[in-house]
Amino acid sequence: MSAETGARVPLLSLAPAELAELVVRLGGRPFHAKILREAVLAKGVLDFASLTSLPRVLREALEREVAPLSGREIDRVVSRDRTTKLLLSFARDGGPDATVETVHIPPHDPTRGGGATLCVSTQVGCPVGCPFCASGKAGLVRNLEAHEIVEQYVRGRALGELSRSVVMGIGEPLLNYANLSAALDVVHDELGLGARKVTVSTVGFPERLRRIAPTKPRFQLAISLHSPDDEQRGELVPAMAGVPVEDVLAAGDHWFEVTGREVTYEYVLLSGTNDSPGHAERLARRLARRRCTVNLIPFNPVPGAPYARPILGAVERFQTALAELRVVSTVRWSRGVESDAACGQLRIRKLA
Repeated sequence: MSAETGARVPLLSLAPAELAELVVRLGGRPFHAKILREAVLAKGVLDFASLTSLPRVLREALEREVAPLSGREIDRVVSRDRTTKLLLSFARDGGPDATVETVHIPPHDPTRGGGATLCVSTQVGCPVGCPFCASGKAGLVRNLEAHEIVEQYVRGRALGELSRSVVMGIGEPLLNYANLSAALDVVHDELGLGARKVTVSTVGFPERLRRIAPTKPRFQLAISLHSPDDEQRGELVPAMAGVPVEDVLAAGDHWFEVTGREVTYEYVLLSGTNDSPGHAERLARRLARRRCTVNLIPFNPVPGAPYARPILGAVERFQTALAELRVVSTVRWSRGVESDAACGQLRIRKLA
């Protein structure tokens, strides 16, 4: 329970049947619970007093005993391009303060319509330990609960319409998959974001991917690769040290065969480290006969990290080398660089 909610029960932590039972205990009817849940999830209503479709006595009881959200916003940074990063705290009684980041990224051209992209977190901290990433600098504190993941979507919608979501925030999603899967069921069924509008990014644990693929996962898959070479990938993604790159790619092939959805391979470009023409050629040869796309991500500077952002020419040469072997790629220049754009930086700054 967060300090903000006191002794009140967080609404999103209750299953629909549990919420109905509570509403009846407070003097309402079961259908009132459905109205209440839909108001919070689908409409973003966080003030029970404004729900005039509910009896006044029930609204007053809800105000005393139920909290719309479990966490609290402790910081907000808005960049020049209107990208908004929220630092949220999900504190538990007797436990460490659990802070995560959620990022609301508006469309490049708002005049053309469409909503924003929301980037959400799945863990407090991260156990993977990539040396170029701020998310894992303080280690792993705990997994987020399903309702804490859903709450990020509720807060994101309050900032504006959402068209898609990327689960690329703090944490490794496959290491908290049960809670993530439960949260995405709510996102799909009650917030209306379809499976092709949600992308989950993972470092690609092969056995986990092979177990999940047959379960009809409700998301697109992105695998963070970062190097075509086994030894270097083990250095850049320590949790995958000793796991051959080819095993990860084979799991991606299996995913495509079972789900019918192409895999995106993410590749953070680190100047002078993994952005040489040789790296591009080796990566292209590994992927040349595979149905996939490579998402090139120029490094976002992180204080204390021994890496630099590549220049535009180096990025273009890398992409050209992939194209020469018919590997499709895109470049994602991160938004909101002036506001600690790299995932985890805002959290680390607050912890410091």
